[in-house]
Amino acid sequence: MLKNYFKIAIAVLKRRKFFTFISLFGISFTLTILIVLSAFVDHVISPNYPDVNRDRSLYVNNMRLQSSKKQWTQSGSVSFYFLDHYVSKLKSPEKLAIASHFTSTNTYVNNKKLVINISYTNDEFWNVLQFDFKEGRPFIKQQVDNGEKVAVISEDTKKKYFGEGAAVVGKYIEADNMQYRVIGVVKSVPITQPFAYADMYLPYTVSKMDVRRKELTGNYSGILLAASASDRDAIKKEYAAMAAKIPTNDKEFDLLFTFADSYLANFTRDMFGGMAGNGIPMFILVISIFLFLFMLLPTLNLVNINISRIMERSSEIGVRKAFGASSGTLVYQFIIENLILTFIGGVLGLLFSFIIIQVINNSGMIANLHLTINLQVLLYSIMACVVFGFFSGVYPAWRMSRLHVVKALKA
Repeated sequence: MLKNYFKIAIAVLKRRKFFTFISLFGISFTLTILIVLSAFVDHVISPNYPDVNRDRSLYVNNMRLQSSKKQWTQSGSVSFYFLDHYVSKLKSPEKLAIASHFTSTNTYVNNKKLVINISYTNDEFWNVLQFDFKEGRPFIKQQVDNGEKVAVISEDTKKKYFGEGAAVVGKYIEADNMQYRVIGVVKSVPITQPFAYADMYLPYTVSKMDVRRKELTGNYSGILLAASASDRDAIKKEYAAMAAKIPTNDKEFDLLFTFADSYLANFTRDMFGGMAGNGIPMFILVISIFLFLFMLLPTLNLVNINISRIMERSSEIGVRKAFGASSGTLVYQFIIENLILTFIGGVLGLLFSFIIIQVINNSGMIANLHLTINLQVLLYSIMACVVFGFFSGVYPAWRMSRLHVVKALKA
């Protein structure tokens, strides 16, 4: 039976090639956009090099100071002092990675300007994040404590500053008018990994900013690593209890809000949650509404095209009804035909998505970005095909099943 439906569907597609082109274009274009966006979101949200332990990590990034008497607020990233003086005293986490948000500085190679993004870190940074060292090793606690001018650089920085060729460990690189001895080279990190990205990593003790200043807000972020994913709730509770006891030391602000969140919640809290919640439910709702509206237009377009096809096939429908075909059989046939059309569009969408993803990966538009169509993205694509094909076929099929035999034969 399915074989016959498939033959009929192919014959119908060949009958009106322009309508077929419009249908397949709408389906494949929509699915291509969805697949590419899903691949990008999956790349950003899922554990990726070097932040591979997100399932047992909590992120400390933002802080908000507020006045209970006046409508005054101050928001920003946390300071090194806050992380080192308060957060590092927590007993639940195994490790605490501390890193500054990258800052840009200029250096010159062969009279050409080179922009280098620098991040200042502690030694635990290298234990929490799993960097792939191509040369050398990370700096250790003793070097951090001694304020040694050592650096770990990315592969891209190595190529741009030293060129292709031999090892560079032991050589010196100039940045921010200072000379630093290279002790390690790591695989480059894309800028889509904000807690790990930089061109050069330096000990926080060589920073020109005074990390000893007793301010709560600053330019740093922290990653708390739990022994297991199940321990994250205990860390959150201990963190909340610690934060509740911290004095603001500010006459204008007497309330302090800061959270240890999962990777996704760290971003959605500011956008959708604020102090009331982590914002993930609202984020999912917004994404769902966007996907619904994005798929609605091509679905309606496909419905209109399918109705036009029905009108062309009214004689065929009348004959089949005259020979005893039930309405349910006709509905089932038309939905199957529409699903076949949708899956053809889905295959084309997957092919176009693969091509576009390869173009994005090779274009250098986002350095070191590597998108993939993984099994999860593929599953979402198949689900979209089923939903797309089913809903765009239900109403036309219902209209077809209600055609009267006599009217259908006269049409």
